[in-house]
Amino acid sequence: MTAPLKIGCIGAGYFSQFHYDAWGRIEGAEPVASVDLDISRAQATGLTAYGDPGAMLKDVQPDIVDIITPPETHLAYIKQALDAKPKAIICQKPFCRDLDEARKAARMSEAAGIPVVVHENFRFQPWYRAIKAQIDTGAIGDVLQLTFRLRPGDGQGPDAYLDRQPYFQQMPRFLVHETAVHWIDTFRFLIGDPNAVFADLRKMNPDIAGEDAGFILFSYDGGARALFDGNRLLDHAAENTRCTMGEALIEGTKGTLDLKGDGSVHLRAFGTSNTQQILSSGAYQGFGGDCVYELQNHVVRALLDGSELENTADAYLPVIEQENAIYASAAAGTWVKCN
Repeated sequence: MTAPLKIGCIGAGYFSQFHYDAWGRIEGAEPVASVDLDISRAQATGLTAYGDPGAMLKDVQPDIVDIITPPETHLAYIKQALDAKPKAIICQKPFCRDLDEARKAARMSEAAGIPVVVHENFRFQPWYRAIKAQIDTGAIGDVLQLTFRLRPGDGQGPDAYLDRQPYFQQMPRFLVHETAVHWIDTFRFLIGDPNAVFADLRKMNPDIAGEDAGFILFSYDGGARALFDGNRLLDHAAENTRCTMGEALIEGTKGTLDLKGDGSVHLRAFGTSNTQQILSSGAYQGFGGDCVYELQNHVVRALLDGSELENTADAYLPVIEQENAIYASAAAGTWVKCN
């Protein structure tokens, strides 16, 4: 019997709880160590705790290093992890501080022959997998328009985000860099890369540093368009507004797919009023349809059976390029071409 892959995690902050929970449920993986500069947080995971990544990497020699820390630490931790020669590295988003650092990380990964996978998990949510399957089978024909309305309802007042991720308040670039980046990646997963973007961004809550609302329009070859309509101060009709964080329509020449706030997906054929449920709402164990589990399991399965990895560092670079184009468009008030 093959021994399980050893998992060494760097970081034990708020969102890491979903990583640790998922690792404990993945067949073929064994979480063995946690690192945090505040070693008490690493100890709270129940794993062997370290206050220094170098010591963990030397002692444990993990097969997968999971980096669950802020962007300013990513490049240094990736380099340190690559030197330990694991089978793969997973790194949380936003990926590195900027495009230059992300490119360096991708080059280091390629030179070492060790994949670095960006933990961009929304494309792994079950509703987007179901929508992608419907698009690929031609159920709605040619996609002409995609719209997502972000409405988590957590951004009002001076206490916004303080109970969960207080650093959100201080991010100079917030809505796009931290949140909409999920849908930049998801849109390209569903319908490919845009040729240009146009953005109108604004700050609605005066108690935070960055933008928290805006419209982003994506243009595609052939005339299709996608719209990200985001406002963190507003909510949508869902018992858990953080399940999908909003609602989506994917409209094509033969029909429309409708994502509800409970995670269900419905198909309506063009020219009819009847709908068919493609995916029902579910009681998922983890965050956002258990997408953290699905991403981490995807990496484990790829290492064990040789299947292709999604969102390696090099493949993810266009997401950061598009993010930069969005901010440039908002500053200039004009369309900006994407590379």
